[in-house]
Amino acid sequence: MAKIRYIQAVEAAMREEMDRDPNVFVMGLDVEAGMSGTTVGMVKDYGKKRVIDTPLSELGYTGLGVGAAMAGLRPIIENDINSLQYLTMEQLVNQAGKLRYMTGGQVNIPLTVRIVASGGGGGMAAQHSDSTYAQLIHMGMKVVVPATPYDAKGLIKQAIREDDPVVIYEPGACYGVRGEVPDEEYTIPLGEADIKHEGTDVTVVAVGHLVNEAVKVAKNLEKEGISVEVVDPRTLFPLDTDTILKSVEKTGHLVVVDDGYRFCSFASEVAAIVADEAFESLKAPIKRVTRPQVPVPYSKVIEMSVLPGKDQIQSTILSLIKQKQNG
Repeated sequence: MAKIRYIQAVEAAMREEMDRDPNVFVMGLDVEAGMSGTTVGMVKDYGKKRVIDTPLSELGYTGLGVGAAMAGLRPIIENDINSLQYLTMEQLVNQAGKLRYMTGGQVNIPLTVRIVASGGGGGMAAQHSDSTYAQLIHMGMKVVVPATPYDAKGLIKQAIREDDPVVIYEPGACYGVRGEVPDEEYTIPLGEADIKHEGTDVTVVAVGHLVNEAVKVAKNLEKEGISVEVVDPRTLFPLDTDTILKSVEKTGHLVVVDDGYRFCSFASEVAAIVADEAFESLKAPIKRVTRPQVPVPYSKVIEMSVLPGKDQIQSTILSLIKQKQNG
């Protein structure tokens, strides 16, 4: 079992699926040059028919991907920045997300869209730092946000094999994360959460790179006798609600940590599900740690002040524990 970086796990997943299935191909901006670091050398190994540089038209090449998927191929589209999703929405949501239904099941759309180095924190300013996955889960599309190299490889491989469109958000803050990845073949089914750290006092449901931050907080609070359970949904839709509910039933407290904006967010949906289905287990109000409803500033200092992180996670958990002690 090798210990590799997240970015290496992403590349390994695509290469293994391209080796396994000749219908799998990659396209996007500068994929031949490997601009994102995940397709380096692929054009040499697979040729220009399977590693395709596209014009600067996200709407155009997403439409090409939809058509290729309908024709029986399995395209992997690489988008470099979260906010480019806005340019693809007609093809992604109105076509890829609906054509199977609208044709009465006559066509499948096995399209994988990778949002590389997603999220804020890179000093990319307001137009390049949005968190956009909530838009797609609202529309009922399969959405995956891996937090570790192991999850990235297994989930991407499974996404490529799905007969429905799947959008994968790869947080930029995870690209340098190292972790053990098995040498043997494996996939991770969509819709299965994972408990990254077991605990009994508070449940933290976190997304993407914030999973790793939540685990750091959990380990730090162990020294103070506070036991935190960190649940990583991995797939935001379909969502493994059973794992979340069982954890809340055990701990009685819930903090949802989401890099999205607060209003109509993934965090809001998780909070609503738990309030609806596990209300009697709750010993205190549900807390959410999210971005405020403002554009992300360019200034690095101000940018970091609006993005959720380790300090906010820890202070929110401690506020619940304080309520518990005073209750």
